[in-house]
Amino acid sequence: MSAIDARVRRAGAEVQLARLRWWDLPDVLALEAELFGDAAWTPGQFWSELARVPESRWYLLARRGAATVGYAGVFVAGDQADVQTVAVASAAQGAGIGRRLVGALAAHAAGRGAQRLHLEVRADNDAALALYARLGFVEDGRRRDYYGRGHDAVLMTAALPLDAPGEEVAGG
Repeated sequence: MSAIDARVRRAGAEVQLARLRWWDLPDVLALEAELFGDAAWTPGQFWSELARVPESRWYLLARRGAATVGYAGVFVAGDQADVQTVAVASAAQGAGIGRRLVGALAAHAAGRGAQRLHLEVRADNDAALALYARLGFVEDGRRRDYYGRGHDAVLMTAALPLDAPGEEVAGG
């Protein structure tokens, strides 16, 4: 069990969503490295994304007690929006956190005037593909080797609003 998994299991509290802030980046980067390894975003990539908040980007953090259990972000441009990232700690997967994060991103994007939400997901990520399908996303293409040699991306799109919880987020 990783250090992150141990903290998540000990936390035991209800998961809360809040706006991701720069001071959350150490926890986010640790989770990013654990989940995505060599494909993890760099600190510079996260800083670049956060620099575009609130004009076109919006990022969320999911916490259970003091433990970071997930994060997600969206890019909104006119009537189109793109999910930039969604991550949930291994020990917290299957508890509906990903659904809540995507639902909050979708609600934010729809509130900013977006009518369609796009994303890419690894073709071998069966759990994520199933979640997105349940939320109303449909496959509309593939990108060969998007996540590295032999790891294709499935392109998916959903009409907004999604049939998912669009909950209140602390720090708006």
